[in-house]
Amino acid sequence: MSHSTNEYPLELATMPGFAGSSAYYLRYEDPNNDQELVGKAANDYWRNVDLYIGGTEHATGHLIYSRFWNKFLYDLGVVAEDEPFKKLINQGMIQGRSNFVYRIKAPLNSGSEEISNPVFVSHGLKDKYDVTPIHVDVNIVSNDVLDIEKFKNWLPEYKNAEFILENNEYKCGWAVEKMSKSMFNVVNPDDIVEKFGADTLRLYEMFLGPLEQSKPWDTNGIDGVSRFLRKLWNLFFEGDKFVVSDEQPTADELKSIHKLIKKVGQDIENFSFNTSVAAFMICVNELTALKCNKRAVLSDLVVTLAPFAPHISEELWHQLGNTTTVCDARFPDFNEEYLKESAVKYTISFNGKARFTLDFPIDTPPAEVEKAVLANEQSQKWLESKTPKKVIVVLNKIVNVVI
Repeated sequence: MSHSTNEYPLELATMPGFAGSSAYYLRYEDPNNDQELVGKAANDYWRNVDLYIGGTEHATGHLIYSRFWNKFLYDLGVVAEDEPFKKLINQGMIQGRSNFVYRIKAPLNSGSEEISNPVFVSHGLKDKYDVTPIHVDVNIVSNDVLDIEKFKNWLPEYKNAEFILENNEYKCGWAVEKMSKSMFNVVNPDDIVEKFGADTLRLYEMFLGPLEQSKPWDTNGIDGVSRFLRKLWNLFFEGDKFVVSDEQPTADELKSIHKLIKKVGQDIENFSFNTSVAAFMICVNELTALKCNKRAVLSDLVVTLAPFAPHISEELWHQLGNTTTVCDARFPDFNEEYLKESAVKYTISFNGKARFTLDFPIDTPPAEVEKAVLANEQSQKWLESKTPKKVIVVLNKIVNVVI
């Protein structure tokens, strides 16, 4: 075939990319079948994909073509389901948190657009000057404070830069934007792992927000996750000494860990990983306050945490004396009995104003609650020797004394 200089050959071999990338999941069902795309027996067994997770760009770049091909194959009787995927989740984009420095423009009579030796003013003082905001590499900024020496070495034109500081440091401005090399806000995960560890990175990415929402990356907040993991470690160790005991857990300790197991089990089913991380933080704070070092509780804690922070979980699992991997451990079942409240806190009010609280065994009869409240020495201050006109008891919630 001959072509003029203004013509190009028509590409007709589009099947490998179009069909192959759209229907590859069917080959996983029957990979050794060299006669068919997928055998009927295999497809009737596996059916369609349970869960498809991809970014929003997949919706047009891949998902629509998979649905097209699957429906085509369904019409031909090749596959058993007319939709390729049972459930679709589009995870949100992690946006960048850009930082800015502020370069002072040259005076109008200087004869040049900018001062030859660039001068940068800190964010809190920038309104006093005519400035140009400039994106700066976020990797040389920590908690919005610029590393001045690294900045001078960042680009040759800033080697002799001068700085107007506030409180002896240079504070950068910030904005949430799409991660882009041109905005110098791309965070290298290798740097985060080197500084904080892979588990901290994993947990913080989940903690940023709901899976399906776009959310800004902010390295400033990663310290909190790092502190959480250190606090977790300290449940097992005092310094270098392993302090886990085989004592029986208390009711409060069992309540804390089973509340966590229930919450995380539900959150995993709903892909609510951010609220799971929050639940881990609450549980570790509670167990720290209880000075809990019980093996039964901490073993369940480690297994529950393993899908979120596998490296520290694996280490602690072996410190607990296990020889198999924590990944093979059975996810713990929660026991509803441990979550039942045995006591309730009443708010005690006088003429509608809350004054103090009292604890009672749950479902204490209202008459006994009323009697105990009126006999309490704190009530004498507000009664002022008067006889109450009425006492209203809302079971397990509030007592209002009307004087």
